[in-house]
Amino acid sequence: MYELSVEVSFAAAHQLRGYKGKCENMHGHNWRVQISVMAERLNDIDIAIDFHDLKRIAKEVVSPLDHAYLNDVFPFTEKNPSSENIAKWLYDSLKKKINDDNLRVAAVTVWESDAASASYYED
Repeated sequence: MYELSVEVSFAAAHQLRGYKGKCENMHGHNWRVQISVMAERLNDIDIAIDFHDLKRIAKEVVSPLDHAYLNDVFPFTEKNPSSENIAKWLYDSLKKKINDDNLRVAAVTVWESDAASASYYED
């Protein structure tokens, strides 16, 4: 099994509804996102997917979040735009975009700071 990862970033503001503390106020982050995919085999030129293609797909999925107020972006109009929910939303969005029977999304990790991240993956 092969695992490949790329990183992309975006800047966005959010606030956590129902949270008691500083994060209940609107604030921003320079978010970093790591996308990991798994492949069982390599193609005829011995790669699972071109890193450029994987990064392009990652940027497309992250694009609606860049320079946005996340609380105004669906589904975060209804769910808190926490790092955990952002990681799951990106994971689900990537699953819909990757149309290759050899590839599957392994995990998405979202950093809201250099020292704080949340990951989402399925068994």
